[in-house]
Amino acid sequence: MSGGDNLDFEIRPNPAPVSDADRTTLLANPGFGRIFTDHMVTVRYAEGKGWYEPRVEARAPIPMDPASAVLHYAQEIFEGLKAYTTADGGVTMFRPDANAARFGQSAQRMAMPVLPQSMFLESLRQLIRIDRGWIPESDEGSLYLRPFAYASEVFLGVRPSMEYLYLVIASPVGAYFSGGVKPVTVWITPDYTRAAPGGTGAAKCGGNYAAGLSAQAEAIEHGCDQVVYLDAVERKYVDELGGMNVFFVLDDGSLATPPLTGTILPGITRDSVIKLAERDGRRVEERPVSFEEWRSGAASGRIREAFACGTAAVITPIGTVRSPEDEFTVADGGSGEVTMGLRQQLVDIQRGRAEDPFGWVHRVL
Repeated sequence: MSGGDNLDFEIRPNPAPVSDADRTTLLANPGFGRIFTDHMVTVRYAEGKGWYEPRVEARAPIPMDPASAVLHYAQEIFEGLKAYTTADGGVTMFRPDANAARFGQSAQRMAMPVLPQSMFLESLRQLIRIDRGWIPESDEGSLYLRPFAYASEVFLGVRPSMEYLYLVIASPVGAYFSGGVKPVTVWITPDYTRAAPGGTGAAKCGGNYAAGLSAQAEAIEHGCDQVVYLDAVERKYVDELGGMNVFFVLDDGSLATPPLTGTILPGITRDSVIKLAERDGRRVEERPVSFEEWRSGAASGRIREAFACGTAAVITPIGTVRSPEDEFTVADGGSGEVTMGLRQQLVDIQRGRAEDPFGWVHRVL
């Protein structure tokens, strides 16, 4: 592709960065996705020209024409990953190459140009280096990185855009759960599905999340933390949660998780859990799991634990399952031993506290 992989990023430091004192105050309790660093990355794309003008510049509003294609036809994709501080003062990222690959797959599904993986990775490194001071030093703190791209051509015809803008912004975040990891209650929605075969379920595009907001609201109305979707064809098999993949721990120590058939997001945390479980000698089956199997398995003890996983919350135990027909708990409704063991292994690798036999941790500084 013209534009190439090896373009140098132009660095334009923010002339008015947040003061050290104000940044320290903000980092004391950053929450999640509420505050942002001083800089952002931008790279432009034009048909026939390729990717060009890669920059690191002051974070600022984006000028946008009312006829920008993304506002009308939703050509947009994004990723989410984290950077961490290490005990020796360094900074690492967790599996950014997997995010780069998935970003390309999402682009293909949404008829967008594929950003070279080397440029994706370098954009993250550039932003981390210039905003290193924004990474919380707390045990559970990290820098959440949000790469995204959208159709920026000004036109109202229904076709793929000929111009795009790629950006990366960053947000310092604390522990996802205040007060520690706690089992969540989930709602089995009878009215909504997340994606159908042939749809955009496997792409990380904003439209998938917009379409899920009503279902999440329904879950909250029923006193639940998260929604669980069933498949769109038979309405009987578990697909995933609103923003996380799901696993079941069986009484023989094995794990089961819905297969990647194109309707659920191929989660990077999901893939990491599978590899960690298999390293522990556990069998992992990627197969359809019906809601009825979950209900009856919880009653009989066949299903001992259930958990959700994703970048933001890592691994979250599922304690109670609620549907229009009934409600049940998984085991005693608490945090299972296998679930929390896998979570600890994953977090320790991410934060450099344990050996990384998979080559997942990428050193930045």
